[in-house]
Amino acid sequence: MNVRRNIDGIDSPAALITALRAAQYLADEDLATAAYLALALGKPLLLEGAPGVGKTEAAKALSSALMRDMIRLQCFEGLDAASAMYEWNYPRQMLAIRQADEGEGVDIYAEEFLIERPMLKALTAGKNTVLLVDEVDRADHEFEAFLLEYLSDFQISIPERGTIRATARPVVVLTSNRTRDLHEALRRRCVYHWIGFPDPAREAGIVMARASTVAQGTARAIVAAVNRLRAEPLAKPPGIAETIDWAEAATELNRLGRDWPAAFRQSIGTVLKDQDDLAFLGDRLEAVIG
Repeated sequence: MNVRRNIDGIDSPAALITALRAAQYLADEDLATAAYLALALGKPLLLEGAPGVGKTEAAKALSSALMRDMIRLQCFEGLDAASAMYEWNYPRQMLAIRQADEGEGVDIYAEEFLIERPMLKALTAGKNTVLLVDEVDRADHEFEAFLLEYLSDFQISIPERGTIRATARPVVVLTSNRTRDLHEALRRRCVYHWIGFPDPAREAGIVMARASTVAQGTARAIVAAVNRLRAEPLAKPPGIAETIDWAEAATELNRLGRDWPAAFRQSIGTVLKDQDDLAFLGDRLEAVIG
């Protein structure tokens, strides 16, 4: 296996941390090392973690750091290979047949009638892209088997046109919320990293980077309150995006004249979005959020 020691100007995990920071993503050393090794070894990067820890944002930041376009395939139950790869533009094919002169043939499988879906787009774009296969655990086992073949050969067979191969492998990031176990064969082809919630200091830094109007003291207070909420057995623990939203919302209410306890409490809908969670906390809510 050939190891590439310079990928789009990234020659070390430290360089990747710097590039991700410029994309407003504060990666720790472990995540940056896993991502760098995936790039250097030419392997997909598999990111697992609870919803809201920043897996999708990591892929977006990586595409920005590498200055590549991101192509996103959002997985869901029932997703099939055709929907992820390509389809033919049937209405245009029929129109072309009708408009063709009598006796004149028309190639209804010409490239102009081919609609590229994310996986085919990634092949044709090659080194200019990052392919994000988001929430792969939501897809069925049949699609996972197809994905395994795709990641092995980076090619797609179109019966009417032949086999299309990537001239250069795209960077591939897979994310999973671990709603089900992924096949071992898929895991073996990837560099794996588990993303947990960041420590309070780093999360406060994320809030400050993403929400420029939020004061440092407010960011720290919000992060402390969010961590107390995450310690509760909630149905939907708040993610990092909710932390940022809460900080911005509370700051806006404070600008309008609400004192800080009221601003925190009255903007709770930006961080807790489940009535069962609100009912569970009940009278303890104000004590928990401080």
